[in-house]
Amino acid sequence: MFIIGDLIIAVAKILDIVLEVYKWVVIIAALISWVNPDPYNPIVRFLHAVTEPAFRPTRRLIGYRLGPIDISPLIVILVIIFTQLFLIKSLIKLGYKLGGG
Repeated sequence: MFIIGDLIIAVAKILDIVLEVYKWVVIIAALISWVNPDPYNPIVRFLHAVTEPAFRPTRRLIGYRLGPIDISPLIVILVIIFTQLFLIKSLIKLGYKLGGG
């Protein structure tokens, strides 16, 4: 049973790292959007391609903008933090209960 516990812990930690990296990508994309970047820049295109799939449903749910400010990056970051604090920690605790670690 300890193998399953170790597997759950490993998956949870990898998912936590992926979410942390994505959170920083969202922050960078939001900051870059403030300076009106060149849309043909490869970095800007990458950031747009990676973050737009998360922003699009958020904008559909809450509306595109709140006044002049696009709050979809903030909502995405809050969802990521909630996932890290709830789902990831719960998976790690479950892994330890199953004998992992």
